[in-house]
Order: sequence, then structure tokens, then C-alpha cells
Amino acid sequence: MSVIQQNEARELLTKLVRIPSVTGNERPCAQQLARFFERHDREVWIDDVGNVRAPADDTALLTSHIDTVPGDIPVRIEEEAGDEILWGRGSVDAKGPLASMAVAAVRTGASFIGVVGEEVDSRGSRYVVEDRESVPDYVINGEPSGWDGITLGYRGLLGGTYVGTSESGHSSRPENNAIQDAMEWWNRVDEEFEHDEWVQVFERVTCKPIEFQGGVSDDGLSVEATMNVQLRIPPSYAVDEVREIADGHLDGGTVNWHDKVEPVMASPRTPIARAFRAAIRQEDGDPRMLRKTGTSDQNVFAHAWDVETVSYGPGNSDLDHSPNEHLSMAEYDKAVSVLETVTERLQDS
Repeated sequence: MSVIQQNEARELLTKLVRIPSVTGNERPCAQQLARFFERHDREVWIDDVGNVRAPADDTALLTSHIDTVPGDIPVRIEEEAGDEILWGRGSVDAKGPLASMAVAAVRTGASFIGVVGEEVDSRGSRYVVEDRESVPDYVINGEPSGWDGITLGYRGLLGGTYVGTSESGHSSRPENNAIQDAMEWWNRVDEEFEHDEWVQVFERVTCKPIEFQGGVSDDGLSVEATMNVQLRIPPSYAVDEVREIADGHLDGGTVNWHDKVEPVMASPRTPIARAFRAAIRQEDGDPRMLRKTGTSDQNVFAHAWDVETVSYGPGNSDLDHSPNEHLSMAEYDKAVSVLETVTERLQDS
């Protein structure tokens, strides 16, 4: 364990935010993070996919992701009502959580992993669960929840690519072409999972096309359609159940389902959740239990290792991926204190 003063903790966060780390280009930021652990005499290395690995006490594994979505937000610190506000891409999602995990891991001697690729395919966390020899007792996953919030649940994800082909013909003909087949299939899937407005988003299957390409082929003999789709899946469904329903609506064309993440919902009564509630109250906060409509690495760790997990970190998640992403340094300080207290309580239990 090592002493880290507040100014060093804030400096780490600022350095990480200043280094761009869009998915696929995380290495310079990973190297900066590794140097932080080296300065505090921790074993650390960057693994084959780019994750920063700093093993130690495995009671609790503190982990968050290094990568960010694209977007150039000038990095600056502004004074506001006696607080310092850090602006920059990744300040909330998720370098605030990442830096707070790193600081707490050094202070408590806990294991730490900074993972890559979370914003695209979770390749970093997927590699960890296959490569790591031991399984920690608990996983604290770094995502913005607000310093007084604890995220217990995330929806799952099913992603695929629809491909359809039809013979070319005059547009006046009544028969469907491949583009119409793709559109009608997706409308049937969307209608299948339509919910009343009173059903909370977390409890819904939501369907979203994210890319579409279609038209006459280069040789002029066929019409082709390709559509990338995603379905977000609540804990009331298994991913395979949703896949079978979607496949059942196919009438022409095929779907290659290439991304699958099961939903997760932790109990608020687990030891890790209780430790967070107590630590937040110790900092004069009123703990909030959250469920997120997206998907995170918490899903990967919870299902691969069958361990108790929560997600936690400073920052307002409404600012994720936004053009005005910024983080309060005072909130960051409180999150570090909460993480330190939680980790020590789990280690002592």
C-alpha cells in the first residue's frame, strides 16, 4: 500500500484525460497508467491486447476501461463555486472511474485492471476472463454512477448483421426486393417487442438499426441489402431467447449474430452493495441504487466468473459521449474515498 495525496490523484486523472484513447488507440494512455503503478512499486504490465494489469490482493478487483468514443473536447480546468471542473473527452466515461480505481487500488493494495475496447466489443474484459488464472472474490467495475450511486444492473446486448439478396427488376414491379425484405423483417421484430409506455426502459427489449446499405449490385443483376442491428435485453430475457424470436420473423435473408452479452442484475443486499451503502453514508451521502439501460463490462465479469459485481464511479452518466463531458474534482475526491473504504471493508471481512 502507498500514500497518495489528493493533488497526485487529481494529476493522474488530468494526465489520462489529456491523452486521447479512442478505441483501438489506447496504448499511450495505458502506458501513462502503467507508469503510475510503477512509481508506487506495484507489479504492472500491459498484456497482449493492451490491458494494464496490476495484480495484488484479489479480494476485490478494481477495473475500468481506458478507451473512449471519438470526440475532441478541449481539455481544461475551470473554477466553479469553489470547485475545479475538468473538461475533456473521457472525463466521465470512464477516465474519472478509471483513475479513481487506480488510486484506490494503490492505497489499499487491491488488484487492478485497466481494460481496452469496452466502447466497441469489450475485447479487453473478454480477454481477461479467458486469460486470468484466478477469480477475484468481488469485482468493482468503473463506470459513472455519481459518487453516491451504485449501479446494480445493465441490460444485455444482441448484435447482428442482416444480409438479403433479390433479383433486380423494374421498380414498378410489386414483388418485394431485398431492401423491402430487410425493412419488413425489422418492423416485425420491433412490433414483437413493443411495450406500453408505462413499462420502464430497463425492462424492455429495445430494437435499434445502426447501419443500412442497399441497392443494385455492381453487375446490375441483383438488389442487395445489409443492415446492422442491436437489441438491448432486460434481465427478464436470455439473449438466446431474443435471438430465436428475431430469427422466427425472417422471411428471406439471413442474420449473422456476432455480438452477445447477457444482462445482469445484482442484489442490493450483497456484501459489496452493503459496503458501498455504508461508505457513501460515511461521506454524508444518500446512496442511490441504479439500473442502466446500456451494457458494460460488468455483464462480462458477472457471467464469466459468477462473482458479485457492482459498477461505480464519479460523474454524471448523462454526459457520456456528449460534447460537454466534464467532471467535478470534488466528486472525484469523494469517489476515491468511497472506493478506498469499500475495498478495505471487503478485505477485512
